Amino acid sequence: MTDTPPPFLPFALPEIGDEEIAEVVDSLRSGWVTTGPKARRFEQDFVAFLGDPSLHAVAVNSATAGLHLALEALGIGPGDEVITTTHTFTATAEVVRYLGADVKLVDIDPATLNIDPAAVEAAITPRTRALIPVHYAGLAADMATLGDTARRHGLAVVEDAAHALPTTHAGHLVGTLDSAATVFSFYANKTITTGEGGMLVTRDAALAKRAQVMRLHGMSRDAFDRFRSDKPSWFYEIVAPGFKYNLTDIAAALGLHQLKKARAFQARRAAIAEAYDAAFAGLPVITPPRPAEGDLHAWHLYVLRLADDVHVSRDTLIERLFAAGIGCSVHYIPLHLQPYWRDRYALLPEMFPHSQHAYERMLSLPIYTRMTDADVARVALAVREALR
Repeated sequence: MTDTPPPFLPFALPEIGDEEIAEVVDSLRSGWVTTGPKARRFEQDFVAFLGDPSLHAVAVNSATAGLHLALEALGIGPGDEVITTTHTFTATAEVVRYLGADVKLVDIDPATLNIDPAAVEAAITPRTRALIPVHYAGLAADMATLGDTARRHGLAVVEDAAHALPTTHAGHLVGTLDSAATVFSFYANKTITTGEGGMLVTRDAALAKRAQVMRLHGMSRDAFDRFRSDKPSWFYEIVAPGFKYNLTDIAAALGLHQLKKARAFQARRAAIAEAYDAAFAGLPVITPPRPAEGDLHAWHLYVLRLADDVHVSRDTLIERLFAAGIGCSVHYIPLHLQPYWRDRYALLPEMFPHSQHAYERMLSLPIYTRMTDADVARVALAVREALR
């Protein structure tokens, strides 16, 4: 007789409850399966969640779409430069190229893994028009310093908050800070999910209006406005060559209930992070940085780094964890190592020493609300065994 190995523990799983399922079924039965009343409700609920009625929320089909719409509304185009971190997913930077502008990549702070404000300051040129900070793993970037830099140089700030719901900075929720726009992601592994989806948030009514028009082919009226039974109006105009970035009501149906659970989800992720920290005490590893006193970390990712004196490579550690049935990942392979960005801008690893060093020694462990305490303990034990 042999012991049956435990089932594979995936890196991430969404938590979808009966409420979400019922809301999706209701959408299917209603006939509103594309953008309609539930997408509108989700936007309104999102503003209420952030607690600032001066905000406008624009639901879109991905955070990538939201970033693209925000930069387009700001008039970013050929000849412009936009600064962002090399330590991010390509979507953060690729939207700049969609508009014909150039990307200026900078290094990270080795302690926080967020964009380095000093590197941002040094990278600014007369062509620089905007800055995209990323709240890496769910920890807020140094928005006080970055905001001051942006104001002094006349730069627009568009926050990539794909990891950052509900993150706070200096006691304020990300999404309510003094930026031109903030964009959240609701991808399948994010802190709340709509399967695919995102939300652009801004206080600028003109920017919001432009994004609303451009998310659906540049039409002056969306389908919900044109086909409501209480206000029929079939006429529309194409005012710009727009995109197909609208969020469906089926996706919004998930978001309506996921949003209600966002704080409970964050609390559970934080508890898992605490358990990991305790389990890894005394090991030759660097646990993730903590937020400032009184602030919230969204804990989208739990990124563990190997200390310099560890004799096990990151790749070997990942192989051992997979052999033990534990899913994990790496966030991220920095952009300066990716062929497109490397070749276009002649980038070398030594230009980004902190990102390069972190990349070579980091891995992301499972951290999601469906994990049981036994799952967490299993991951912790597997890490300890793999480092032995």
